[in-house]
Amino acid sequence: MGEKAVPLLRRRRVKRSCPSCGSELGVEEKRGKGNPISIQLFPPELVEHIISFLPVRDLVALGQTCRYFHEVCDGEGVWRRICRRLSPRLQDQGSGVRPWKRAAILNYTKCLYFQAFGGRRRCLSKSVAPLLAHGYRRFLPTKDHVFILDYVGTLFFLKNALVSTLGQMQWKRACRYVVLCRGAKDFASDPRCDTVYRKYLYVLATREQQEVVGTTSSRACDCVEVYLQSSGQRVFKMTFHHSMTFKQIVLVGQETQRALLLLTEEGKIYSLVVNETQLDQPRSYTVQLALRKVSHYLPHLRVACMTSNQSSTLYVTDQGGVYFEVHTPGVYRDLFGTLQAFDPLDQQMPLALSLPAKILFCALGYNHLGLVDEFGRIFMQGNNRYGQLGTGDKMDRGEPTQVGYLQRPVTLWCGLNHSLVLSQSSEFSKELLGCGCGAGGRLPGWPKGSASFVKLQVKAPLCACALCATRECLYILSSHDIEQHAPYRDLPASRVVGTPEPSLGARAPQDPGGMAQACEEYLSQIHSCQTLQDRMEKMKEIVGWMPLMAAQKDFFWEALDMLQRAEGGGGGVGPPAPET
Repeated sequence: MGEKAVPLLRRRRVKRSCPSCGSELGVEEKRGKGNPISIQLFPPELVEHIISFLPVRDLVALGQTCRYFHEVCDGEGVWRRICRRLSPRLQDQGSGVRPWKRAAILNYTKCLYFQAFGGRRRCLSKSVAPLLAHGYRRFLPTKDHVFILDYVGTLFFLKNALVSTLGQMQWKRACRYVVLCRGAKDFASDPRCDTVYRKYLYVLATREQQEVVGTTSSRACDCVEVYLQSSGQRVFKMTFHHSMTFKQIVLVGQETQRALLLLTEEGKIYSLVVNETQLDQPRSYTVQLALRKVSHYLPHLRVACMTSNQSSTLYVTDQGGVYFEVHTPGVYRDLFGTLQAFDPLDQQMPLALSLPAKILFCALGYNHLGLVDEFGRIFMQGNNRYGQLGTGDKMDRGEPTQVGYLQRPVTLWCGLNHSLVLSQSSEFSKELLGCGCGAGGRLPGWPKGSASFVKLQVKAPLCACALCATRECLYILSSHDIEQHAPYRDLPASRVVGTPEPSLGARAPQDPGGMAQACEEYLSQIHSCQTLQDRMEKMKEIVGWMPLMAAQKDFFWEALDMLQRAEGGGGGVGPPAPET
Protein backbone atom coordinates (compact mmCIF):
# COMPACT_ATOMS: atom_id res chain seq x y z
CA MET A 1 0.00 0.00 0.00
CA GLY A 2 2.75 2.44 0.98
CA GLU A 3 4.93 1.78 -2.10
CA LYS A 4 2.02 2.56 -4.46
CA ALA A 5 0.83 5.55 -2.50
CA VAL A 6 4.12 7.46 -2.68
CA PRO A 7 4.19 7.74 -6.53
CA LEU A 8 0.50 8.68 -6.42
CA LEU A 9 1.27 11.63 -4.17
CA ARG A 10 4.07 12.66 -6.49
CA ARG A 11 1.85 12.63 -9.60
CA ARG A 12 -0.97 14.58 -8.03
CA ARG A 13 -0.30 18.13 -6.92
CA VAL A 14 -0.83 17.93 -3.18
CA LYS A 15 -1.30 21.12 -1.23
CA ARG A 16 -0.53 21.24 2.45
CA SER A 17 -2.81 23.60 4.37
CA CYS A 18 -3.22 24.10 8.05
CA PRO A 19 -6.64 24.94 9.53
CA SER A 20 -5.21 28.00 11.23
CA CYS A 21 -3.88 29.32 7.92
CA GLY A 22 -7.12 28.92 6.03
CA SER A 23 -7.72 27.54 2.54
CA GLU A 24 -6.46 29.11 -0.65
CA LEU A 25 -8.43 27.05 -3.14
CA GLY A 26 -10.14 30.09 -4.64
CA VAL A 27 -6.84 31.77 -5.46
CA GLU A 28 -5.48 28.62 -7.15
CA GLU A 29 -8.66 28.15 -9.20
CA LYS A 30 -8.59 31.75 -10.36
CA ARG A 31 -5.05 31.28 -11.64
CA GLY A 32 -6.15 28.24 -13.60
CA LYS A 33 -3.52 25.94 -12.18
CA GLY A 34 -5.83 23.04 -11.36
CA ASN A 35 -7.57 21.95 -8.22
CA PRO A 36 -5.00 21.32 -5.43
CA ILE A 37 -5.63 18.58 -2.87
CA SER A 38 -5.00 19.21 0.83
CA ILE A 39 -2.91 16.60 2.60
CA GLN A 40 -5.46 16.71 5.40
CA LEU A 41 -8.03 15.07 3.14
CA PHE A 42 -6.11 11.80 3.24
CA PRO A 43 -6.91 9.33 6.02
CA PRO A 44 -4.52 9.74 8.97
CA GLU A 45 -3.62 6.05 8.83
CA LEU A 46 -2.50 6.42 5.21
CA VAL A 47 -0.38 9.50 5.98
CA GLU A 48 1.24 7.75 8.94
CA HIS A 49 1.97 4.68 6.84
CA ILE A 50 3.63 6.74 4.10
CA ILE A 51 5.66 8.86 6.52
CA SER A 52 6.90 5.79 8.41
CA PHE A 53 9.03 4.84 5.38
CA LEU A 54 11.14 8.00 5.76
CA PRO A 55 14.56 7.79 7.43
CA VAL A 56 14.54 9.00 11.03
CA ARG A 57 16.56 12.11 10.20
CA ASP A 58 14.11 13.13 7.45
CA LEU A 59 11.15 12.34 9.68
CA VAL A 60 12.42 14.72 12.35
CA ALA A 61 13.06 17.42 9.73
CA LEU A 62 9.55 17.00 8.29
CA GLY A 63 8.05 17.37 11.76
CA GLN A 64 9.62 20.82 12.04
CA THR A 65 7.91 22.26 8.95
CA CYS A 66 4.42 22.96 10.34
CA ARG A 67 2.02 22.13 13.14
CA TYR A 68 0.17 19.45 11.19
CA PHE A 69 3.27 17.47 10.24
CA HIS A 70 4.63 17.92 13.75
CA GLU A 71 1.56 16.19 15.19
CA VAL A 72 1.67 13.43 12.57
CA CYS A 73 5.41 12.77 12.82
CA ASP A 74 5.28 12.78 16.60
CA GLY A 75 2.52 10.18 16.82
CA GLU A 76 3.22 6.85 18.49
CA GLY A 77 1.80 5.01 15.47
CA VAL A 78 4.56 6.35 13.21
CA TRP A 79 7.27 5.54 15.73
CA ARG A 80 5.87 2.07 16.29
CA ARG A 81 6.24 1.29 12.58
CA ILE A 82 9.76 2.77 12.54
CA CYS A 83 10.74 0.75 15.60
CA ARG A 84 9.49 -2.45 13.97
CA ARG A 85 11.52 -1.62 10.88
CA LEU A 86 14.72 -0.82 12.82
CA SER A 87 14.47 -3.73 15.28
CA PRO A 88 12.09 -6.41 13.93
CA ARG A 89 13.12 -8.82 16.71
CA LEU A 90 12.34 -6.42 19.53
CA GLN A 91 9.70 -7.99 21.77
CA ASP A 92 9.17 -5.22 24.32
CA GLN A 93 9.27 -1.53 23.53
CA GLY A 94 10.14 -0.67 27.12
CA SER A 95 8.50 1.82 29.45
CA GLY A 96 8.08 5.56 29.67
CA VAL A 97 5.74 8.30 28.53
CA ARG A 98 6.60 7.74 24.85
CA PRO A 99 7.74 4.08 24.75
CA TRP A 100 7.72 3.59 20.95
CA LYS A 101 9.47 6.86 20.15
CA ARG A 102 12.05 6.22 22.88
CA ALA A 103 12.67 2.67 21.64
CA ALA A 104 13.01 3.78 18.01
CA ILE A 105 15.50 6.55 18.80
CA LEU A 106 17.49 4.30 21.13
CA ASN A 107 17.91 1.73 18.39
CA TYR A 108 18.55 4.32 15.67
CA THR A 109 21.35 6.06 17.59
CA LYS A 110 23.03 3.01 19.17
CA CYS A 111 26.61 2.47 18.03
CA LEU A 112 30.05 1.80 19.48
CA TYR A 113 32.95 3.66 17.86
CA PHE A 114 36.64 3.01 18.40
CA GLN A 115 39.89 4.52 17.19
CA ALA A 116 43.22 2.73 17.56
CA PHE A 117 46.09 4.92 18.76
CA GLY A 118 48.70 3.17 16.60
CA GLY A 119 48.75 2.35 12.91
CA ARG A 120 47.99 4.35 9.79
CA ARG A 121 44.25 4.68 10.16
CA ARG A 122 43.41 7.67 12.37
CA CYS A 123 39.62 7.75 12.23
CA LEU A 124 36.68 6.29 14.12
CA SER A 125 35.47 2.82 13.16
CA LYS A 126 32.18 1.16 14.02
CA SER A 127 31.80 -2.11 15.87
CA VAL A 128 29.25 -4.76 14.97
CA ALA A 129 25.71 -3.83 16.06
CA PRO A 130 23.79 -6.66 17.76
CA LEU A 131 20.31 -6.94 16.23
CA LEU A 132 18.80 -8.00 19.56
CA ALA A 133 20.18 -5.03 21.49
CA HIS A 134 17.64 -2.47 22.71
CA GLY A 135 19.87 0.60 22.73
CA TYR A 136 23.22 0.78 24.51
CA ARG A 137 23.30 1.66 28.21
CA ARG A 138 26.98 1.13 29.08
CA PHE A 139 30.05 -0.73 27.87
CA LEU A 140 33.40 -2.02 29.12
CA PRO A 141 36.49 -3.04 27.09
CA THR A 142 38.56 -5.92 28.46
CA LYS A 143 41.84 -7.49 27.39
CA ASP A 144 40.51 -9.12 24.22
CA HIS A 145 36.87 -8.08 23.79
CA VAL A 146 34.14 -5.53 24.56
CA PHE A 147 30.98 -6.04 26.63
CA ILE A 148 27.82 -3.99 26.10
CA LEU A 149 24.67 -3.83 28.25
CA ASP A 150 21.38 -2.73 26.68
CA TYR A 151 18.26 -1.19 28.24
CA VAL A 152 16.41 -4.51 28.79
CA GLY A 153 19.26 -6.19 30.67
CA THR A 154 20.89 -8.21 27.87
CA LEU A 155 24.68 -8.35 28.08
CA PHE A 156 26.45 -8.77 24.74
CA PHE A 157 29.91 -10.17 24.14
CA LEU A 158 31.61 -8.37 21.21
CA LYS A 159 34.57 -10.40 20.03
CA ASN A 160 37.76 -9.50 18.20
CA ALA A 161 38.45 -11.91 15.34
CA LEU A 162 40.33 -12.52 12.10
CA VAL A 163 38.21 -11.64 9.07
CA SER A 164 38.88 -11.76 5.35
CA THR A 165 38.92 -8.37 3.61
CA LEU A 166 39.61 -8.35 -0.14
CA GLY A 167 41.37 -11.69 0.14
CA GLN A 168 43.54 -10.61 3.09
CA MET A 169 43.15 -11.75 6.68
CA GLN A 170 42.90 -8.85 9.10
CA TRP A 171 42.46 -8.67 12.86
CA LYS A 172 39.38 -6.54 13.58
CA ARG A 173 37.97 -5.29 16.83
CA ALA A 174 34.42 -6.05 17.98
CA CYS A 175 33.37 -7.60 14.67
CA ARG A 176 31.31 -10.54 16.02
CA TYR A 177 28.89 -10.84 18.91
CA VAL A 178 27.07 -13.35 21.08
CA VAL A 179 24.64 -12.97 23.98
CA LEU A 180 26.52 -13.55 27.24
CA CYS A 181 23.52 -13.47 29.60
CA ARG A 182 20.11 -11.89 30.19
CA GLY A 183 18.57 -10.20 33.19
CA ALA A 184 21.76 -8.24 33.93
CA LYS A 185 21.62 -5.05 35.99
CA ASP A 186 25.27 -4.00 35.99
CA PHE A 187 28.75 -5.43 35.45
CA ALA A 188 32.34 -4.63 36.38
CA SER A 189 35.90 -5.84 36.01
CA ASP A 190 39.35 -4.94 37.31
CA PRO A 191 39.23 -1.14 37.84
CA ARG A 192 42.76 -0.48 36.59
CA CYS A 193 43.13 1.34 33.27
CA ASP A 194 45.29 -1.40 31.79
CA THR A 195 42.95 -4.02 30.30
CA VAL A 196 45.60 -6.74 30.74
CA TYR A 197 44.39 -7.15 34.33
CA ARG A 198 40.72 -7.60 33.35
CA LYS A 199 40.60 -11.38 33.38
CA TYR A 200 37.15 -11.83 34.91
CA LEU A 201 33.82 -10.10 34.36
CA TYR A 202 31.48 -9.74 37.36
CA VAL A 203 27.81 -9.50 36.38
CA LEU A 204 25.06 -8.36 38.76
CA ALA A 205 21.86 -10.08 37.58
CA THR A 206 18.41 -11.28 38.64
CA ARG A 207 17.61 -14.99 38.49
CA GLU A 208 14.61 -17.13 39.40
CA GLN A 209 15.34 -19.38 42.39
CA GLN A 210 13.21 -22.25 43.66
CA GLU A 211 11.84 -21.59 47.13
CA VAL A 212 11.85 -25.28 48.10
CA VAL A 213 13.80 -27.97 46.29
CA GLY A 214 11.45 -30.24 44.36
CA THR A 215 8.65 -27.68 43.99
CA THR A 216 7.70 -25.43 41.07
CA SER A 217 7.34 -22.20 43.05
CA SER A 218 10.13 -19.68 42.60
CA ARG A 219 11.01 -16.09 43.34
CA ALA A 220 13.47 -13.57 41.90
CA CYS A 221 16.83 -13.23 43.66
CA ASP A 222 19.85 -11.08 42.85
CA CYS A 223 23.16 -12.80 42.23
CA VAL A 224 26.71 -12.12 41.03
CA GLU A 225 28.00 -14.29 38.20
CA VAL A 226 31.67 -14.35 37.25
CA TYR A 227 32.70 -15.00 33.63
CA LEU A 228 36.04 -15.46 31.93
CA GLN A 229 36.46 -12.50 29.61
CA SER A 230 38.44 -14.53 27.09
CA SER A 231 35.77 -17.18 26.41
CA GLY A 232 32.60 -16.01 28.16
CA GLN A 233 32.48 -19.15 30.32
CA ARG A 234 30.84 -18.80 33.71
CA VAL A 235 33.17 -19.95 36.50
CA PHE A 236 31.50 -18.72 39.69
CA LYS A 237 28.10 -17.67 41.03
CA MET A 238 26.90 -16.30 44.35
CA THR A 239 23.20 -15.78 45.16
CA PHE A 240 21.77 -13.38 47.74
CA HIS A 241 18.61 -13.47 49.81
CA HIS A 242 15.49 -12.37 47.98
CA SER A 243 15.01 -9.46 50.41
CA MET A 244 18.22 -7.77 49.20
CA THR A 245 18.11 -6.07 45.80
CA PHE A 246 21.09 -4.27 44.29
CA LYS A 247 21.54 -1.86 41.38
CA GLN A 248 25.31 -1.32 40.98
CA ILE A 249 28.55 -3.24 41.45
CA VAL A 250 32.17 -2.01 41.50
CA LEU A 251 35.48 -3.69 42.36
CA VAL A 252 38.41 -2.49 44.43
CA GLY A 253 41.66 -4.07 45.67
CA GLN A 254 44.16 -6.65 44.48
CA GLU A 255 43.33 -10.01 42.89
CA THR A 256 43.89 -11.99 46.10
CA GLN A 257 41.76 -9.59 48.15
CA ARG A 258 39.20 -8.42 45.61
CA ALA A 259 36.42 -6.46 47.32
CA LEU A 260 33.01 -6.38 45.63
CA LEU A 261 30.99 -3.29 46.56
CA LEU A 262 27.23 -3.63 46.03
CA LEU A 263 24.83 -0.67 46.10
CA THR A 264 21.25 -1.46 47.19
CA GLU A 265 18.08 0.21 45.97
CA GLU A 266 17.88 1.96 49.37
CA GLY A 267 21.32 3.56 48.94
CA LYS A 268 23.29 1.27 51.29
CA ILE A 269 26.72 -0.20 50.48
CA TYR A 270 27.55 -3.86 51.16
CA SER A 271 30.87 -5.54 50.49
CA LEU A 272 32.35 -9.02 50.26
CA VAL A 273 35.86 -10.27 49.52
CA VAL A 274 36.84 -13.01 47.06
CA ASN A 275 40.14 -14.44 45.89
CA GLU A 276 40.27 -14.23 42.10
CA THR A 277 43.15 -16.67 41.86
CA GLN A 278 40.85 -19.46 43.14
CA LEU A 279 37.72 -18.71 41.09
CA ASP A 280 38.60 -21.17 38.33
CA GLN A 281 38.87 -24.06 40.84
CA PRO A 282 35.73 -26.27 40.96
CA ARG A 283 34.72 -25.86 44.59
CA SER A 284 32.15 -24.00 46.64
CA TYR A 285 32.71 -21.81 49.66
CA THR A 286 30.82 -19.23 51.69
CA VAL A 287 31.56 -15.51 51.61
CA GLN A 288 30.41 -12.98 54.15
CA LEU A 289 28.35 -9.97 53.07
CA ALA A 290 28.98 -7.01 55.39
CA LEU A 291 27.74 -3.44 55.59
CA ARG A 292 30.38 -0.95 54.46
CA LYS A 293 31.53 1.66 56.97
CA VAL A 294 30.17 4.54 54.90
CA SER A 295 26.68 3.10 55.46
CA HIS A 296 27.34 1.80 58.99
CA TYR A 297 28.69 5.00 60.54
CA LEU A 298 26.66 7.38 58.35
CA PRO A 299 23.26 5.64 58.19
CA HIS A 300 21.45 8.82 57.15
CA LEU A 301 23.35 8.95 53.82
CA ARG A 302 21.69 7.55 50.73
CA VAL A 303 24.35 6.76 48.12
CA ALA A 304 23.21 7.37 44.53
CA CYS A 305 26.25 6.04 42.64
CA MET A 306 29.85 5.01 43.19
CA THR A 307 33.07 4.60 41.23
CA SER A 308 36.40 3.01 42.10
CA ASN A 309 39.98 2.31 41.10
CA GLN A 310 42.43 -0.22 42.48
CA SER A 311 43.00 1.57 45.79
CA SER A 312 40.17 4.05 46.35
CA THR A 313 36.40 4.45 46.10
CA LEU A 314 34.24 7.50 45.51
CA TYR A 315 30.60 7.75 46.71
CA VAL A 316 28.08 10.36 45.50
CA THR A 317 24.94 10.75 47.60
CA ASP A 318 21.46 11.65 46.41
CA GLN A 319 21.98 15.14 47.89
CA GLY A 320 25.14 15.69 45.85
CA GLY A 321 27.68 15.07 48.59
CA VAL A 322 30.96 13.23 47.91
CA TYR A 323 32.73 10.79 50.23
CA PHE A 324 36.10 9.15 49.66
CA GLU A 325 37.81 5.93 50.69
CA VAL A 326 41.58 5.78 50.10
CA HIS A 327 43.40 2.54 50.95
CA THR A 328 47.08 3.33 50.21
CA PRO A 329 49.26 6.19 51.55
CA GLY A 330 50.79 6.99 48.15
CA VAL A 331 47.44 7.63 46.47
CA TYR A 332 46.24 9.56 49.53
CA ARG A 333 49.27 11.87 49.30
CA ASP A 334 48.69 12.41 45.57
CA LEU A 335 45.02 13.25 46.10
CA PHE A 336 45.23 15.44 49.21
CA GLY A 337 48.88 16.53 49.28
CA THR A 338 49.40 15.30 52.84
CA LEU A 339 49.18 12.20 55.05
CA GLN A 340 47.85 14.08 58.07
CA ALA A 341 44.41 12.41 58.23
CA PHE A 342 45.39 9.02 56.75
CA ASP A 343 44.84 6.10 59.10
CA PRO A 344 46.48 2.87 57.84
CA LEU A 345 44.51 0.84 60.42
CA ASP A 346 41.10 2.16 59.33
CA GLN A 347 41.21 2.61 55.57
CA GLN A 348 37.45 2.24 55.03
CA MET A 349 36.54 5.34 57.03
CA PRO A 350 35.00 7.77 54.49
CA LEU A 351 36.32 11.29 54.02
CA ALA A 352 33.95 14.10 53.03
CA LEU A 353 35.04 16.46 50.25
CA SER A 354 34.27 20.17 50.67
CA LEU A 355 32.36 21.28 47.57
CA PRO A 356 30.45 24.48 46.71
CA ALA A 357 27.43 22.83 45.06
CA LYS A 358 25.63 19.55 44.46
CA ILE A 359 27.70 17.02 42.48
CA LEU A 360 25.94 15.19 39.63
CA PHE A 361 28.62 12.76 38.41
CA CYS A 362 32.33 12.10 38.78
CA ALA A 363 35.32 10.27 37.30
CA LEU A 364 38.18 8.60 39.15
CA GLY A 365 41.64 7.93 37.75
CA TYR A 366 44.62 6.30 39.40
CA ASN A 367 45.65 9.33 41.46
CA HIS A 368 43.38 12.14 40.27
CA LEU A 369 39.65 12.73 39.99
CA GLY A 370 37.10 14.95 38.30
CA LEU A 371 33.74 16.23 39.59
CA VAL A 372 30.87 17.96 37.78
CA ASP A 373 28.33 19.96 39.78
CA GLU A 374 24.72 20.92 39.09
CA PHE A 375 25.78 24.14 37.33
CA GLY A 376 28.01 22.28 34.85
CA ARG A 377 31.28 23.34 36.44
CA ILE A 378 34.24 20.93 36.36
CA PHE A 379 36.45 20.47 39.42
CA MET A 380 39.72 18.51 39.34
CA GLN A 381 41.89 17.25 42.20
CA GLY A 382 44.99 15.14 42.72
CA ASN A 383 48.32 14.50 41.05
CA ASN A 384 49.12 16.84 38.16
CA ARG A 385 52.57 15.65 37.08
CA TYR A 386 51.55 15.36 33.41
CA GLY A 387 48.97 18.16 33.42
CA GLN A 388 46.07 15.69 33.68
CA LEU A 389 44.02 18.13 35.76
CA GLY A 390 43.76 20.59 32.86
CA THR A 391 44.54 23.61 35.03
CA GLY A 392 47.19 25.00 32.65
CA ASP A 393 50.12 24.04 34.88
CA LYS A 394 51.64 20.95 36.45
CA MET A 395 51.06 21.74 40.11
CA ASP A 396 49.27 19.17 42.26
CA ARG A 397 45.92 20.10 43.76
CA GLY A 398 45.00 18.86 47.24
CA GLU A 399 41.41 20.07 46.99
CA PRO A 400 38.83 20.42 44.19
CA THR A 401 39.95 23.14 41.76
CA GLN A 402 37.62 24.54 39.12
CA VAL A 403 38.60 24.39 35.44
CA GLY A 404 37.10 27.72 34.50
CA TYR A 405 37.18 27.49 30.71
CA LEU A 406 35.05 24.31 30.48
CA GLN A 407 31.32 24.21 31.18
CA ARG A 408 28.51 21.66 31.01
CA PRO A 409 30.28 18.52 29.79
CA VAL A 410 28.39 15.55 28.43
CA THR A 411 30.70 13.15 30.23
CA LEU A 412 34.09 13.10 31.94
CA TRP A 413 36.71 10.33 32.07
CA CYS A 414 39.96 10.10 34.07
CA GLY A 415 42.70 7.59 33.21
CA LEU A 416 46.17 6.76 34.45
CA ASN A 417 47.78 10.13 33.62
CA HIS A 418 45.37 11.89 31.25
CA SER A 419 41.75 13.07 31.24
CA LEU A 420 39.06 13.30 28.55
CA VAL A 421 35.94 15.48 28.33
CA LEU A 422 33.08 15.14 25.85
CA SER A 423 31.66 18.61 25.27
CA GLN A 424 28.60 19.91 23.43
CA SER A 425 30.16 22.52 21.14
CA SER A 426 26.83 23.45 19.50
CA GLU A 427 23.31 22.10 19.14
CA PHE A 428 24.32 19.78 16.31
CA SER A 429 27.93 18.86 17.13
CA LYS A 430 30.13 17.56 19.91
CA GLU A 431 33.87 17.66 20.42
CA LEU A 432 36.37 15.67 22.41
CA LEU A 433 38.86 17.49 24.64
CA GLY A 434 41.83 16.02 26.47
CA CYS A 435 44.77 16.93 28.68
CA GLY A 436 47.72 15.25 30.33
CA CYS A 437 50.23 12.80 28.89
CA GLY A 438 50.09 12.35 25.11
CA ALA A 439 52.51 9.43 24.81
CA GLY A 440 51.37 6.49 22.73
CA GLY A 441 48.86 8.60 20.81
CA ARG A 442 46.39 8.77 23.70
CA LEU A 443 45.75 12.46 22.88
CA PRO A 444 45.28 12.38 19.07
CA GLY A 445 46.93 15.44 17.55
CA TRP A 446 48.93 16.24 20.70
CA PRO A 447 51.83 13.76 20.97
CA LYS A 448 53.63 15.92 23.53
CA GLY A 449 50.56 16.23 25.73
CA SER A 450 49.02 19.36 27.17
CA ALA A 451 48.48 20.88 30.62
CA SER A 452 45.15 22.33 29.46
CA PHE A 453 42.15 20.69 27.84
CA VAL A 454 42.70 20.88 24.08
CA LYS A 455 40.54 19.82 21.17
CA LEU A 456 41.58 16.36 19.97
CA GLN A 457 41.65 15.25 16.36
CA VAL A 458 38.66 12.96 16.81
CA LYS A 459 35.31 13.53 15.15
CA ALA A 460 32.85 12.89 17.95
CA PRO A 461 29.48 11.37 16.92
CA LEU A 462 26.41 13.55 17.34
CA CYS A 463 24.76 11.25 19.91
CA ALA A 464 27.94 10.35 21.83
CA CYS A 465 27.19 9.89 25.53
CA ALA A 466 30.09 7.93 27.09
CA LEU A 467 33.78 7.27 26.46
CA CYS A 468 36.84 5.53 27.83
CA ALA A 469 40.37 4.78 26.69
CA THR A 470 42.73 1.87 27.01
CA ARG A 471 46.42 1.65 26.20
CA GLU A 472 45.66 0.76 22.57
CA CYS A 473 42.30 2.30 21.73
CA LEU A 474 39.75 5.05 22.32
CA TYR A 475 36.09 4.01 22.65
CA ILE A 476 33.03 6.26 22.25
CA LEU A 477 29.48 5.04 22.92
CA SER A 478 26.60 6.59 20.98
CA SER A 479 23.05 6.40 22.32
CA HIS A 480 20.27 8.95 22.88
CA ASP A 481 17.52 8.56 25.46
CA ILE A 482 14.73 11.12 25.06
CA GLU A 483 13.74 10.73 28.71
CA GLN A 484 17.13 11.92 29.97
CA HIS A 485 16.89 15.69 30.16
CA ALA A 486 19.68 18.21 30.66
CA PRO A 487 20.63 18.00 34.37
CA TYR A 488 22.29 21.41 34.65
CA ARG A 489 20.91 24.59 36.16
CA ASP A 490 21.90 28.17 35.51
CA LEU A 491 24.38 29.59 37.96
CA PRO A 492 22.80 32.38 40.07
CA ALA A 493 24.26 35.81 39.42
CA SER A 494 25.27 36.16 43.06
CA ARG A 495 27.54 33.10 42.78
CA VAL A 496 29.34 34.08 39.57
CA VAL A 497 32.93 34.89 40.45
CA GLY A 498 35.70 36.49 38.47
CA THR A 499 33.51 39.14 36.78
CA PRO A 500 33.54 42.26 39.02
CA GLU A 501 31.28 45.16 38.16
CA PRO A 502 33.11 47.84 36.14
CA SER A 503 33.44 51.24 37.77
CA LEU A 504 34.88 54.56 36.67
CA GLY A 505 38.40 55.16 37.85
CA ALA A 506 38.92 51.54 38.80
CA ARG A 507 42.51 50.47 38.73
CA ALA A 508 43.85 47.52 36.78
CA PRO A 509 44.13 44.20 38.64
CA GLN A 510 47.44 43.39 40.25
CA ASP A 511 47.96 40.09 38.38
CA PRO A 512 47.77 37.78 41.42
CA GLY A 513 48.48 34.67 39.32
CA GLY A 514 51.83 35.98 38.04
CA MET A 515 50.71 35.95 34.42
CA ALA A 516 53.07 38.78 33.44
CA GLN A 517 56.07 36.84 34.71
CA ALA A 518 54.86 33.71 32.92
CA CYS A 519 54.52 35.62 29.62
CA GLU A 520 58.07 36.87 29.94
CA GLU A 521 59.24 33.29 30.41
CA TYR A 522 57.21 32.21 27.33
CA LEU A 523 58.83 34.95 25.23
CA SER A 524 62.30 33.85 26.30
CA GLN A 525 61.49 30.27 25.29
CA ILE A 526 60.33 31.43 21.85
CA HIS A 527 63.43 33.64 21.53
CA SER A 528 65.70 30.64 22.17
CA CYS A 529 64.28 28.68 19.18
CA GLN A 530 66.54 28.76 16.11
CA THR A 531 64.04 28.18 13.27
CA LEU A 532 60.62 29.53 12.42
CA GLN A 533 59.18 26.03 12.51
CA ASP A 534 60.44 25.54 16.08
CA ARG A 535 59.01 28.89 17.11
CA MET A 536 55.61 27.94 15.69
CA GLU A 537 55.62 24.62 17.56
CA LYS A 538 56.69 26.32 20.78
CA MET A 539 53.92 28.89 20.37
CA LYS A 540 51.36 26.08 20.00
CA GLU A 541 52.56 24.55 23.24
CA ILE A 542 52.37 27.89 25.02
CA VAL A 543 48.80 28.47 23.82
CA GLY A 544 47.90 25.11 25.36
CA TRP A 545 49.48 26.12 28.67
CA MET A 546 47.76 29.50 28.94
CA PRO A 547 44.38 29.68 30.76
CA LEU A 548 42.33 30.67 27.71
CA MET A 549 38.83 29.74 26.66
CA ALA A 550 38.51 26.70 24.39
CA ALA A 551 37.32 28.88 21.47
CA GLN A 552 40.28 31.22 21.91
CA LYS A 553 42.73 28.33 21.90
CA ASP A 554 41.15 26.89 18.76
CA PHE A 555 41.49 30.29 17.08
CA PHE A 556 45.19 30.62 17.89
CA TRP A 557 45.95 27.03 16.86
CA GLU A 558 44.15 27.44 13.54
CA ALA A 559 45.93 30.74 12.89
CA LEU A 560 49.33 29.18 13.61
CA ASP A 561 48.54 26.25 11.33
CA MET A 562 47.64 28.69 8.53
CA LEU A 563 50.93 30.52 9.00
CA GLN A 564 52.87 27.25 8.91
CA ARG A 565 51.13 26.15 5.70
CA ALA A 566 51.77 29.55 4.11
CA GLU A 567 55.42 29.31 5.02
CA GLY A 568 55.62 25.98 3.17
CA GLY A 569 57.18 23.82 5.84
CA GLY A 570 58.98 26.48 7.80
CA GLY A 571 62.41 27.29 6.41
CA GLY A 572 65.28 28.32 8.55
CA VAL A 573 65.64 31.87 9.71
CA GLY A 574 68.58 33.91 10.69
CA PRO A 575 69.68 34.67 14.20
CA PRO A 576 67.02 36.31 16.32
CA ALA A 577 66.87 40.06 16.09
CA PRO A 578 67.99 42.04 19.13
CA GLU A 579 65.32 43.22 21.48
CA THR A 580 64.18 46.80 21.16
